Amino acid sequence: MLTKKQLQLLEFINTRMQRDGVPPSFDEMKEALDLRSKSGIHRLITALEERGFIRRLAHRARAIEIVKLPESLGGVPSAPTAGGASGGFSPRVIDGDRPDAPPPAAALDIETVTAINLPIMGKIAAGVPIEAVSDGAVNVAVPGSMLSGRGNHYALEVKGESMIEAGINHGDIVVIRETSQAKDGDIVVAMVEGYETTLKRYKRQGDMIALEAANPAFETRVLPADMVEVQGKLVGLIRSY
Repeated sequence: MLTKKQLQLLEFINTRMQRDGVPPSFDEMKEALDLRSKSGIHRLITALEERGFIRRLAHRARAIEIVKLPESLGGVPSAPTAGGASGGFSPRVIDGDRPDAPPPAAALDIETVTAINLPIMGKIAAGVPIEAVSDGAVNVAVPGSMLSGRGNHYALEVKGESMIEAGINHGDIVVIRETSQAKDGDIVVAMVEGYETTLKRYKRQGDMIALEAANPAFETRVLPADMVEVQGKLVGLIRSY
């Protein structure tokens, strides 16, 4: 799963390399993605490298090699393996302003299923925002009754203690329903400035969004609405003792 900013940066790098033969500078990337600092570009570059889409060549300035592209940018899809699963990593973009996706036509009634395997899409910050690692390589069995509403679901491992008074502890697995909509008081997966992801309580204040912690040691972050993208809503929690 690639974020919109990661996909935009990969597309920009690919376009410039095809045109000029060399990748753009960090300043050009920052300007193209309308980010406020180059630290955001560093985060995005690192994320793309960790996911295997690019490779940075040591001891060479502006040396970035594109290893592969997602299908949306003309990449070749992974070959299916035994059992019908696709091999390798298949990125998926969560578009924050699209309507909730309906389930597949052949979807099971989740209320009647004893357990469903959901991919753990990485770690989510319950504290200072971090970039969620989204490879979906590990699954967790989730009771069907925990999955509420229509749409896709996934799981994330919690990192940090900012939501402990909401009963969400470091190391817990949270179950998330993909949605771009939220009401005041919902606990949501929120993307900040296109690359940082956090788990917080959502509250709208006019043209601003408050991301509230459930721990007095952490401050509430109040940000312009266009800097906050809701990517999912908390619907369940799994804890190991």
